[in-house]
Amino acid sequence: MLSIYKLIAAVLVFVTVATVGNSQQVFKGKIIDAATKEPVAGASVHCSAGCSCGCATNALGEFELKPLAHCCVSFEVSYIGYQPVTIQAGQLMTIVNLQQDNSPMQAVVVTASREGVKRSLAPVAITTISSKMIQDAKPVTVDQVLNKVSGVYMVNLGNEQHSMSIRQPMTTKSLFLYLEDGIPIRTTGLFNHNALLEMNMAAVKNIEVIKGPSSSLYGSEAIGGVVNFITVAPTAVPVAKLSLQGNNIGYKRTDLQTSFSKGKWGFALSGYYADKRNSFIEYSDFHKANLTARIDYRFGEKTLLTNSVTWMNYYSDMTGGIDSSRFVDKSFGSNYTFTYREVKGLRYRSALSHNWSDNSKTTASVIFRDNSIGQNPAYAIKDDYRRLSNGTWTGKKDLAHGEINEVSFNSYALMIQHKQNLNWKKAVLIGGLNVDISPSRYSAEYIRVNKDSVSRIYTGYQSMDSMLTHYKSDINNYAAFANFEFSPVEKLRVVASLRYDLFHYEFNNYLQPSSYSGSPDTQNNFKRVSSKIGFTYNFSSTAGVYANYSEGFVPPQVTEMYKGVKVPELKPAVFYNYEVGGWSELVKGKLSADISVYQLEGANEIISVRMDDGSSHNMNAGKTRHKGIEFGLNASPVKSISLRFSSALSKHRFTEFVEKGVSYNGNEMNGAPNWMHNAEIWWRPAFVNGLRLGVEWQKIGNYYMDPMNTVKYDGYDVFHVRVGYKWKAIELWVNMMNAADKYYAYTSSKSNFGYSYTPAEPRHFNMGISYDFGELFKKK
Repeated sequence: MLSIYKLIAAVLVFVTVATVGNSQQVFKGKIIDAATKEPVAGASVHCSAGCSCGCATNALGEFELKPLAHCCVSFEVSYIGYQPVTIQAGQLMTIVNLQQDNSPMQAVVVTASREGVKRSLAPVAITTISSKMIQDAKPVTVDQVLNKVSGVYMVNLGNEQHSMSIRQPMTTKSLFLYLEDGIPIRTTGLFNHNALLEMNMAAVKNIEVIKGPSSSLYGSEAIGGVVNFITVAPTAVPVAKLSLQGNNIGYKRTDLQTSFSKGKWGFALSGYYADKRNSFIEYSDFHKANLTARIDYRFGEKTLLTNSVTWMNYYSDMTGGIDSSRFVDKSFGSNYTFTYREVKGLRYRSALSHNWSDNSKTTASVIFRDNSIGQNPAYAIKDDYRRLSNGTWTGKKDLAHGEINEVSFNSYALMIQHKQNLNWKKAVLIGGLNVDISPSRYSAEYIRVNKDSVSRIYTGYQSMDSMLTHYKSDINNYAAFANFEFSPVEKLRVVASLRYDLFHYEFNNYLQPSSYSGSPDTQNNFKRVSSKIGFTYNFSSTAGVYANYSEGFVPPQVTEMYKGVKVPELKPAVFYNYEVGGWSELVKGKLSADISVYQLEGANEIISVRMDDGSSHNMNAGKTRHKGIEFGLNASPVKSISLRFSSALSKHRFTEFVEKGVSYNGNEMNGAPNWMHNAEIWWRPAFVNGLRLGVEWQKIGNYYMDPMNTVKYDGYDVFHVRVGYKWKAIELWVNMMNAADKYYAYTSSKSNFGYSYTPAEPRHFNMGISYDFGELFKKK
């Protein structure tokens, strides 16, 4: 009997020990991005001892690991694009923060293929501006971070207005495509050059920039480059951040960022209000309110519904550029006292994503846009007193002519995309369909402008109840695309994409056709097949090369098609890009570099040609050539110091270009700097946790101000100094912009009307403070 008791006791002890042992080995937690606080799905959690114990995080970043034995003393958490973290098994850590990898080549990018792919497998020149870069820079305007990318110069035209240069001269032409989470901010063909006015930077997580044509994936206007703003998703832990900032030249702004998840629901609300008064340039006030709300619902592990809406209200005085005499005298008075631009925008997107399996995923998105732009533009004011071709002067010195115009449009769009991993050579096929129906309206009313003939100031205007232009236009875009990639051998990745676009334009003129009101009612169709093929070859995990051939196209804008009495026979402008490049992590975790060399040929470019009778006529007659070298370097010699250098050497020439009877063949294109450099160094001293100090240098080389190449602008060098300190939930920063108080122009030009300069902001201090109330919830 005693032996039976001993046996029962031994069994109970064994069961108890096993139970206790197993309970001690259950390892639970949540993996999140240290910068954005978003969950990291698919992260690997595995035993450092090299055994088979391991698991992956679910869609919410959660994991639960039950090791089979006592072999797991520590665990390693890893995911592509992040620095791995080692955790001791005895640590009871609920939240694990992953820091983004210092090497840009290890990042995951989505714009290159419309789905996430490792940067080193994408055969394009693509750069990611990480959430950390944005948070460190604390940009007031988008150009303050975009210009860190090699070969990119976003020109600040004041009050968030801009022109752009990416493998193109500085221009307001529709040669760049601006996306929000992979969807165009504005519809094609309708004044897209100022689309970034509608961007809510408070909702932006990171930015991806593709340089060169991407029409094979994204359609028209993706010529010089594609800029994709990726917005924040609901966070795994509560975030409620409020920030205030302002500078000494009249700018003030407040930001709100709040987000949390509860069960199957996720919520995010981000926005800001900016206001500027009495700046260094006369008549340059503005205000902007922007708000983005997002609600996610997860039906299960495989299905996610995302709904987001962005509302924007913008108003700005339009001061215009200043002439050469005022620029030399540093006189910032304005000739205009009543010109303005007002923009109202609403964007809604609902996306349903379903993972059929680990190898199959479908996403369907419905998009609605409601946009209006009303303005009394400074560029439309023309003096009545003018010089004729025979040298004589005519007209009244105290009279000028202008207009008040408004354009508005709605968009109804559907985008369906499917990704399929194939069980052959690691092949992946991504395909989809797009439909965009965008009716628009435009009207322009003539105004009589009063001018002081002595001071040359336009003092006021009278409405003459005279309609210059009034029409309705419909632009419908139907498209299908496919992207296929595979690895015929281990280190080689081949990527090919193809897209077909059909545009249907319908123009309805409410007025009698004339040179002002536009053409008769008409319909036009434009279609194009765009292709891309490229490859990457990775010699190792630290070095690789790529090459690609890609095409881009731009259909005529509505104003190019229907502004004259006669509808011109126009074809879409087409661009052909040839590119090679490479990357290398020279010292692991400390030094990496990338380079790209390209040649971009433009054909059928639309230009305005002066006819024999003195009228102007749009036609396909222009050809251009753009070629250059882009170089980037990232270094972190010690843990507390990081350096970045980006550079671009480029040449932009007219090969066949005749405008208004003047030939520019062989000339350099105006507004096209040969050199663009940007360098930055950050120091984060270990002895003061949370402190950062950064210095940035930007150089824009000289460029011709006119297409005849008669005069050059010297370019500029400018320095910015940034200091920030974060302690728990509080963050403080001071950015000294234009630290050397350099006097220069963001952009300059010369035309038949004279010189025009956009003066850069003088030295100023932007100071801010933020507090994350989400820290209070964590403590509870």
